[in-house]
Amino acid sequence: MASLVLLRHGESQWNLENRFTGWVDVPLSPKGEEEARQAGEKLKAAGIRFDLAFTSVLQRAIRTLEITLGILGQSDIPVEQDQALNERHYGDLQGLNKAETAQRFGDEQVHIWRRSYDVAPPGGESLKDTAARTLPYFEAKIFPAVKAGKNVLVSAHGNSLRAVVMHLDQLSREQVLDLNLATGVPIVYEIDAEGRVRGKRIL
Repeated sequence: MASLVLLRHGESQWNLENRFTGWVDVPLSPKGEEEARQAGEKLKAAGIRFDLAFTSVLQRAIRTLEITLGILGQSDIPVEQDQALNERHYGDLQGLNKAETAQRFGDEQVHIWRRSYDVAPPGGESLKDTAARTLPYFEAKIFPAVKAGKNVLVSAHGNSLRAVVMHLDQLSREQVLDLNLATGVPIVYEIDAEGRVRGKRIL
């Protein structure tokens, strides 16, 4: 039995400013750095040690991973970065304040862009599109390591991780729309050698 831990990065500066971030490479806020430290402390208290880690190519996820592994004293484990784990691309909405976007396009339209499964904002990705790039990478690179008995930490983003949780928890398209992942909160799955989920807890 191996542990797969999914960790959404700590609060970013644009999370703080309520902006659509997507692929814009913004840093963690001071609160986000503290959330990453707390994630490390929770994993340390849970006694979880990692064999390898994966992250996106965006600094908020990379920095969260660095801080977390530092707390665990595991900064030397192998880490693979890939844009397949990047946040959903918000296209023309990137950088816009969410309240201003609602004023410009209407609350209902913005809600559809944010919360539908397969409707993309102008120039961007839907959750379906995000899953279409994240899940093949997960199946090819991450899941085989877990099934081989390795403990794996994935530091990524709200929507790329929602796609993974949807897959692992076998959520429907409707159920995943209500799924929100908090920043800096580790989700721990226990996975057997056949790839079956034997347990799940949130630290």
